[in-house]
Amino acid sequence: MYALAISGSPRKRGNTELLLKEVLSELKDADWETELVKVGGTAIRGCLACGKCFETKDNQCATKKDKFNDIFSKMLKADAMILGSPTYFAAVSADLKALIERAGYVAYANNNAFSGKIGAAVVAVRRGGATHAYDTINHMFQMSRMVIPCSTYWNMGFGLDKGDVLEDEEGLANMRHLGKSIDWLGKAIKPNIANYPK
Repeated sequence: MYALAISGSPRKRGNTELLLKEVLSELKDADWETELVKVGGTAIRGCLACGKCFETKDNQCATKKDKFNDIFSKMLKADAMILGSPTYFAAVSADLKALIERAGYVAYANNNAFSGKIGAAVVAVRRGGATHAYDTINHMFQMSRMVIPCSTYWNMGFGLDKGDVLEDEEGLANMRHLGKSIDWLGKAIKPNIANYPK
């Protein structure tokens, strides 16, 4: 099985990336194929509401001058996707929001292409606003007919400077448990995915 983590942070090796890697390490140990990609800092644009994806139905966005279609193809392949973001003014980063807008819409236009996939949100936060960012990611999963795994708390880690989340033992433990939950859920879903309602 294949798990894709997408970082909405423009920081290289920042707190969001560290949290996502903690989740992926559990999945890698469970023999999943894993990949981490960055959308943060790529200047991906938001949805233009052109509706072309409903005309072409080719699992592509008509806007082809950014990284969206490359990332979206990986999302289609994934059995599980973990979307991570720093908390910016109590919300997700602009780049991750743009990805969510377009991915959710293109998947919807293509016969609910994310239906039955596992989706997990991960948020890095300095102090407050993380639950709103967390909800923003989960709303796309819920509207896309995806399955959201539970963990020991909301999937967030606390820290300001690069590496600070490594001091948040509760947050790291939550990420490890999330990885185990995704593994368990993926193994339960995979044999029955063809029967999942679209």
